[in-house]
Amino acid sequence: MDKKKVRDYMTYDVVTIDVNGTAKDVIETIKVTHHDGFPVVDNKKVVGYIAARDLLFVYPTSPVDRIMSRHLIVADPDMSINDAARVIFRSGIQKLPVVDEDGNLMGIISNADVIRSQIEHVSPEKVYKFIETLKILHNVNPTLTKEIVSVDSLLPTQSKIYEDELEGRIYEIKKGLAEPIIVVRKPGKLILVDGHHRAVAAKRMGIKELDAYIIEIGADIELGLEKTAREMNLHTLDDVKVLDYARHPLMAVTHRLVRHG
Repeated sequence: MDKKKVRDYMTYDVVTIDVNGTAKDVIETIKVTHHDGFPVVDNKKVVGYIAARDLLFVYPTSPVDRIMSRHLIVADPDMSINDAARVIFRSGIQKLPVVDEDGNLMGIISNADVIRSQIEHVSPEKVYKFIETLKILHNVNPTLTKEIVSVDSLLPTQSKIYEDELEGRIYEIKKGLAEPIIVVRKPGKLILVDGHHRAVAAKRMGIKELDAYIIEIGADIELGLEKTAREMNLHTLDDVKVLDYARHPLMAVTHRLVRHG
């Protein structure tokens, strides 16, 4: 349901360092901008990244291309903002250069940009769009409330989640920052639409209830989500598989992009 892309949150006006520059150029740029790292470009193509820590124990005349990092992790502008978040927070990198298919710099996405995108992650618009979809597909007239639901009563509709994002949701719950999950309530059923990482995090932490947007359907009709759950043999949150970050398909994207560097 989340269609937010890196291009929606990245910074387009990026301070860069020329590959033919020196350590002194980087120091002067740090003084002026107060930034701690910069993409290194050859014309517009990203060829490396240089951070303040790379300047330790080097002469001011040291060429940039000898002290910069050539191991690039970059983002595609059409990458999901959630996938970019996984790379940033899992790798410890604070900023990802955003490049086109030829490796030319388009912008930069930072951990602050990712946090900004997540603050507005669940919106009334998102819930109402799903309600409109239900009306069109099933000819029903759902109602919307906000309530507390039992975690153990939720029927999952997603077969797998990722460990790194699960850790992030655990942190949010501990800090009281977790947003409500989205649930469809039918007679005798609570169908989890959005928030599988939050629900599994709560269960892992022993939390019995979560805040939820409840989309109420009085008719006992089978939704497409229920059919999906049945086909994937999903009955409880225990049936949801937790996958390690390394198995996420995003890694193939970043490796492909790195070769452009």
